[in-house]
Amino acid sequence: MKKYIIALLLLCCLASPTWADSVQLQENHPDRYVVVKGDTLWDISARFLKDPWRWPQVWKMNREQIKNPHLIYPGDVVVLDLSSGDPQLVLLRETVKLEPGTRIEPLEKAAIPSVPPSIIAPFLKKPLVVENDSMNNAPRIVAADEERVLIDIGAKVYVDKINEGKQWQIYRPGNPLIDPDTGQTLGIEAIHIGDSNVTRYGSPATIEITSANQDAAIGDRLVQAPPTALQSIVPHAPENDIKGRIMVSGDASEKSKYMVVAINRGTADGLEIGHVLAIYQEGATLPPIENTDVQKEGYFSLERNEDGTPVHDANGLVQTDVGTRPIDGEPALLQPALKLPDERSGLMVVFRTFKYVSYALIVQSVRPVHIGDIVTNPH
Repeated sequence: MKKYIIALLLLCCLASPTWADSVQLQENHPDRYVVVKGDTLWDISARFLKDPWRWPQVWKMNREQIKNPHLIYPGDVVVLDLSSGDPQLVLLRETVKLEPGTRIEPLEKAAIPSVPPSIIAPFLKKPLVVENDSMNNAPRIVAADEERVLIDIGAKVYVDKINEGKQWQIYRPGNPLIDPDTGQTLGIEAIHIGDSNVTRYGSPATIEITSANQDAAIGDRLVQAPPTALQSIVPHAPENDIKGRIMVSGDASEKSKYMVVAINRGTADGLEIGHVLAIYQEGATLPPIENTDVQKEGYFSLERNEDGTPVHDANGLVQTDVGTRPIDGEPALLQPALKLPDERSGLMVVFRTFKYVSYALIVQSVRPVHIGDIVTNPH
């Protein structure tokens, strides 16, 4: 009977689903956490999970909920439920009850963001990237009131064509964004000049500059202001395999947490807002080490073909009196070229996507991040 019970327990353990391989909890994780103002979704996830991007798994979110998540407010209580064997996070909402039957609402309406909003907000407002195929079609400043050459806030400006949209951003084409792997131009960096409102549609249209980082000029382009929604970002791993490189980054002289970078992958590659990618510094390749203890002269092949050429084995090596060599006459090697492993530098969350380019915020960093570093699915 005792053996039967042990066998039954082993069978249950083998048959029951395990979450240890996919979701690992922090060793000192709390049983519950009260959300406070200033928290981010990433920070809260990291309190419970070793891999914060697995938040949707323990929250039991489906694909649609990731795109349109329930908002979390200061005062809400996040509870870790282990009763089913799978870790699951449950939200207990702090409420105010005015009278029986009254609708229950959160105490504070400002939902917590996924990542620090003050850092990425400027990047949500700027055009950032201009696609190659849209450059020629972008509205262009053709003249200014009073024949101004440098155009500042409050100036009346004429644009060759605008027929819809109220708010437009003024930009100037900057450096091309070059794919480090293919050498192709993925887009043009947009230098944000300022913002404007349309006062009259048509060809030409009239705009008024409402803010400016620098004076606008004849020939500057316009792009319609993008939406700046931030609350809907839910950090999660990509469903398909992603591998790319960092193209643009800030000063990485020290650890790079909360630095914004541009990568050479976009919506065309399956990237979406909220995707979490791991960053790796590519390992160097060490050169081969020659055997300097033997004379290079006097090498000869032990076996030769009828035409006098050396006989190569199945690996393409030639057997000589001092060992094997790739080609007759080359020095023997103590060690062939050696590729060092790629080392993980941190994690990033994608917060804005274009067709071939995306911008991401580094949320975890253990070493400086540089242009050319590899980005791929987190593991």
